[in-house]
Amino acid sequence: MSFSFLLASWGTSGNLSPLLTAGRRLRNAGHRVRVIADPAVREEVEKDGFGFAAWRRAPIGTAADPVEVADIKDFCQRVIFDPMLSYAADIRDEIERLPTDAVLAIDLLFGVALGTEAAGVGFAMLSPHVSARPLAGVPPVGSDLRPPKTSQERVEIETASSRFIDFLNEFVPDMNQARASLGLPPFGHILDIYDRCDRVLLGMSQAFDFDADYLPKNTRYIGPLLDQPGWSKSWEGSWPGESNCPRALISFSTGAQGQADLVQRVVSAMSRVEIQAVVTTGPSLDAKRLKPPKNVRVFSSAPHNAVMREVSLMVTHGGHGTVNRALIHGLPLLVMPNGRDQNDNALRVEARGAGLVLPGTASEEEIAAAVNRLIREPHFRVAARRLGVAIAADCDSSILVDEMEAIVVARRKDQRGVRLASVDQADEAV
Repeated sequence: MSFSFLLASWGTSGNLSPLLTAGRRLRNAGHRVRVIADPAVREEVEKDGFGFAAWRRAPIGTAADPVEVADIKDFCQRVIFDPMLSYAADIRDEIERLPTDAVLAIDLLFGVALGTEAAGVGFAMLSPHVSARPLAGVPPVGSDLRPPKTSQERVEIETASSRFIDFLNEFVPDMNQARASLGLPPFGHILDIYDRCDRVLLGMSQAFDFDADYLPKNTRYIGPLLDQPGWSKSWEGSWPGESNCPRALISFSTGAQGQADLVQRVVSAMSRVEIQAVVTTGPSLDAKRLKPPKNVRVFSSAPHNAVMREVSLMVTHGGHGTVNRALIHGLPLLVMPNGRDQNDNALRVEARGAGLVLPGTASEEEIAAAVNRLIREPHFRVAARRLGVAIAADCDSSILVDEMEAIVVARRKDQRGVRLASVDQADEAV
């Protein structure tokens, strides 16, 4: 049976790429798929053969995905909570425009969750990164905590999770005001937004994540969604310098995160290492701005899967897709987080022994020293290969399609039950 799925994206290609990967899997299973997203990505979506609708009321561009996120409360207010009704209105319009059996949306789009609930359509929240919802026994996002080894460390994690939830609960009045406007009952707790979803799909490998004591009943790991972005260019495979040198791929965020100075520092540091390196800047950084040494080549884009087959290590900001793709290729990583979920990914790389972590303020000397360690100490590569095998297995066995189909089947079964109950009540009245 073929179903119709609407996929909702937020912000940059870093979120769009895993969503399109999900769309391809659903389409390959025989389902109809269309995407609602920022109008700037229309060409990429339509090139992939998906129907496209643009956000009309909801924010777009940097208003939806600001470069500066230092003030997390302001970020949450402006990006998640203030535009909830705008997202809800746009998603309801699109659901009414064309038949829709279920919606799959990036997890920051709380307004989409509300609009879909008001429309009575099945809904799955996709987290293509570490779970934003605190999981039992797992350090919450942004806490800089490692998995607990002692009872005291477990208490620290529970305390950090409680603080994080208390912070999010400050926005419950905003949530309930939006829900009232949509005719929905109020929430008593911020976690209700997750519990009301048919599914919360964690687009990451359970082998990469820290172990949770248990998962909420509607939450599933579905493995990372790692198809190559449609805007990535072909790879010529040419390298600077001597052919017998180690090789590195340097790549920071596809989105605008003010990373120009950091990328230049990393590129300059390669002059201190006996290495060949290539840099991919992505669409948010002008490749012409970089001043590379002789052993570094700069590309606006290149297919990372192809490049990674030819390198021996990766230097990155720590985006979830980049990190997991590198690990699948058995590459040890130097991770230099630049915000968002990147430090959480870095902690997991470090905990598994698959790489090193430096702050974004690290000097050229510190960067060069870390890269030399990754080259000379084989235990990093061994750990990266071991973890990569487990991640690849989770990619191959993804249950995304099964879970999305189950949402529709369960909803239809419930609706049939309601109709039959109504008929029985009518018969009794007669």
